[in-house]
Amino acid sequence: MTDAAVKQVTFHVRRFEPGVDRAPHWESHAIPLTPGMTVLDGLWKLKELSAPSLAWRSSCRMGICGSCGMLINGRPRLACNTQISELGTDVVAVAPLPNFAIIKDLVPDLRPMFETHRELMPYLIRDDVAEQDDPTLEYWQSPHELEHYLQFSYCIKCGCCMAACPTVATDPQYAGPMPLGQAQRYNTDSRDGGFAERKEVLSGGSGPWRCHFAGECSQVCPKGVDPAKAIQLMKRELVSDLLRMRKRRDPAPVVQPPKGPRREEIPAAPPRTAGEA
Repeated sequence: MTDAAVKQVTFHVRRFEPGVDRAPHWESHAIPLTPGMTVLDGLWKLKELSAPSLAWRSSCRMGICGSCGMLINGRPRLACNTQISELGTDVVAVAPLPNFAIIKDLVPDLRPMFETHRELMPYLIRDDVAEQDDPTLEYWQSPHELEHYLQFSYCIKCGCCMAACPTVATDPQYAGPMPLGQAQRYNTDSRDGGFAERKEVLSGGSGPWRCHFAGECSQVCPKGVDPAKAIQLMKRELVSDLLRMRKRRDPAPVVQPPKGPRREEIPAAPPRTAGEA
């Protein structure tokens, strides 16, 4: 195949250099398209060929860490999970996630999101403080109780839901779908007893009542977390609590873990012989 026959893809990239640029601007670069190339692969090739100073976040390249969330052809996505061929165009427009300040190029400032996340106490809160701080046993939980919050626990904090939310775009007080969805993840956990403490934060102006239920957060979530559902369930729990109809739930008890052979006591599998498959 000659060089002329190599298929090209054009990247329109939004650039911004703090202290140099007065405002973000767009640059266009053409790179060779290879089979299976993701948007993240394309950015690395672009950096190699013509834009060495281009900045973005990425780490795992497997849709797990959430670092490479960005606006791709007008939609918040993970660059590592987005195949260029699936976009249906030979033009890829890439910009940082909206609703966040820009640190540099495609790097959004996610600190406000994580600060709000921290304020909503995204961890187990127990009455048995001594056991929680210095555990001696396990918190018992049934598979059925696990299913109540499992979907919400898949959140990778990529910020795509925050970028898609019209309320986050217009209301600086609103906590947003990621922090609220993760607060509900712990409120739903049978091992947790922190609803009363989180309620003080959730009942304020940053809580779920600001949500207009546009549902865009759930549409763009790369892990299927459905934060819009979590927020609506949170509203129901807060109303039930206000009407004194919410069932009080004691956190799961601590139990002795089942006895079994320690890992070092489990016999190793016998070695295979040359004739075995």
